Amino acid sequence: MAAIRAAELGAKVILLEKMPQIGRKLRITGKGRCNLTNTADISEIVKNIPGNGKFLYSALKNFSPVDTVNFFNELGVATKIERGGRIFPVSDDANEVIEALLKKMAILGVEVKNNSPVKEILAENKKIVGVNVGGKIFKADNYILATGGASYPATGSSGDGFKFARRLGHTITEILPALVPLETEEDFVKDLQGLSLRNVRVKLLAEGKKISEQFGEMLFTHFGVSGPIILTLSRQAAKLLSEGKFVEIGINLKPALTFEQLDARILRDFDKFKRKTLKNSLTELLPAKIISIVLDRAFLDENKRVDDVTAAERRRLEEILQDLPLTITKTRPIAEAIVTSGGISVKEIEPRTMRSKIVENLFIVGEVADIDGFTGGFNLQAAWSMGYAAGIFACKY
Repeated sequence: MAAIRAAELGAKVILLEKMPQIGRKLRITGKGRCNLTNTADISEIVKNIPGNGKFLYSALKNFSPVDTVNFFNELGVATKIERGGRIFPVSDDANEVIEALLKKMAILGVEVKNNSPVKEILAENKKIVGVNVGGKIFKADNYILATGGASYPATGSSGDGFKFARRLGHTITEILPALVPLETEEDFVKDLQGLSLRNVRVKLLAEGKKISEQFGEMLFTHFGVSGPIILTLSRQAAKLLSEGKFVEIGINLKPALTFEQLDARILRDFDKFKRKTLKNSLTELLPAKIISIVLDRAFLDENKRVDDVTAAERRRLEEILQDLPLTITKTRPIAEAIVTSGGISVKEIEPRTMRSKIVENLFIVGEVADIDGFTGGFNLQAAWSMGYAAGIFACKY
């Protein structure tokens, strides 16, 4: 985006690409479908970028989600709106997006050099004088750093930009995974591997205090938990874990019911299955895979007949159904995270232009900056808007 905008305004642009092909990370976004942006307005976009979203106000006003859709439509990429305002190509193919961008750059005369990893950025007196690519020095009036974060290193974003920026005098905030699955202390998650729960409420706790909660879908894995609402909570979980806090989640399996309504529902089921065991009496209330675990957590014998269950035992069951606890030990590695939290401090970047406040002719865009959002097209919109601004002002200056 930065290369295209600068070239549109008349600049001669060279794009140095570390990998054999351009757009590898873009190719896997949205599970290969490329969630381009979101229908949300700018204030809502900012709310969905917990990592310094307010910094993006100016860039988003200059290049909004509507502008993103129009931009890609003009490139021949037809778009559609899906659940949660997510906008995808009609083709459901990220390759179409990449090809459209490559074609636009070719038309504008942007010179793309693949297999060209920058080894060193050369600077004198707070100004870049060239970049070293395998012994060859490339020189320009201005330089745009768009190296990505440290997640999915196989796509090329292996944290190089953080090293370059630090050597140039920039502050790098703590690098943590965001939008990442969480590992649990409890082994029973292995028995639930592959089980997806919809319409559940999950709260995140630190040292027993509720930090936040999310409603929606989650997934059990062989190591812990994942799924949309877990990924949303993971940014805060990663931060709390890095601070040495004791982190838990509590899963409300029946959030639509009050405690009294849940009690009435269980009494009805017990009456219906009065000659059956506890395990066989909950088949209409819970997925079969999780029944034994819920009963075990409630310290109840799954083979006990429902006729023999006391009021106190029923209460224990109901408490677990509305607050099944899991201890979070760590996040999955940053290489498995969808985005990186942390990066070049936004205090050292001009929000209107993306120009560095430390290095005169450097512009900083995308995930290499301390910007990260939730899933739903918000991270890509941040990238498009930042790239658009940098392209304009790198050309202007």
